Amino acid sequence: MQFELAPMEGITGYIFRNAYLKYFGDMDRYFTPFIASTGLNHKELNDVLPEHNEGFMRGLEKDMNVKGEGQIRPRLVPQILSNRAEDFLMIADRLRQMGYSHVNLNLGCPSGTVVSRGRGAGFLGVPSRLDAFLEEIYEKCPLSVSVKTRLGVTDMEDWEGLLEIYEKYPMEELIIHPRIQRDFYKHPLRLEGMELALHRQEKTGGRISICYNGEIHSLGEYQTLRQRFPRIQRVMLGRGVLKNPFLTGELRQWEKRRQVSEDYENPAPEARREVLWAFHQEMLNGYREIMAGEQNALYKMKELWTYLGDSFPGKEKALKKIRKAGDMIRYESAVREVFD
Repeated sequence: MQFELAPMEGITGYIFRNAYLKYFGDMDRYFTPFIASTGLNHKELNDVLPEHNEGFMRGLEKDMNVKGEGQIRPRLVPQILSNRAEDFLMIADRLRQMGYSHVNLNLGCPSGTVVSRGRGAGFLGVPSRLDAFLEEIYEKCPLSVSVKTRLGVTDMEDWEGLLEIYEKYPMEELIIHPRIQRDFYKHPLRLEGMELALHRQEKTGGRISICYNGEIHSLGEYQTLRQRFPRIQRVMLGRGVLKNPFLTGELRQWEKRRQVSEDYENPAPEARREVLWAFHQEMLNGYREIMAGEQNALYKMKELWTYLGDSFPGKEKALKKIRKAGDMIRYESAVREVFD
């Protein structure tokens, strides 16, 4: 099983990725938050600079696709948000010059501001334009290209047609989040869309590798997914890893032992806290180093705690202090209380 880290704007930048790689390091691939500007703005450039991602640029892993054929997969994949082939190709060429061999096209972002410009999941609403866009980038892009997609914009009527379009191109991977744009992240998953994609994959001989993405926050949810879709060999994790950074290790352990969750041997609470403390401090120091003023670093860390707090049941009062902390002194005091 291959596990991949989802790109999450504002959270999974290079500070987070490097800290995660150092203390957990159990993802097969990591995706950067999307790049949208052809010139790469300051934030986008810093996030993909090779010197900020040395551990990922070195790490190439051999992967077996559905047909059992080996291929080299990059560990870090920049994601591009665009609906203009010219812009996409310009960004891809810039990334090629930095040493990247693979990029990902974002067709999944449901944000209203993104969709209103016909990008992200909004691009799915104009299949003919999307088809022409894909034809051009697959013909001209110097890098291999994967796609992260939703099932449509307002309903699923276009989903099979979108799959027919995707199947026309030499897609390295199709990452599917089984919701439409209007579902955002709250509507129940539309797993029938995943079933259709896997059925078509089987009919076409597995030419496109499919990766599942969506609502895997626990071992139990993962087991349910594997029971329903035993053929899936790639899973992208996002918020579940932010809530519990040990999650991928737990899933790998289960895959290895194939035992029910009650038999899984969790690391001792003291060991988990020590690792999480070191992980936290690595990120805090990293943000302090690159950000102007401690207040900006504080905001970044508080954003992380909206998820990481789930790893500390029974610490609600201390977690509330983290949310309310107006300066770094109060923040660090509250964090020590959480870890105490």
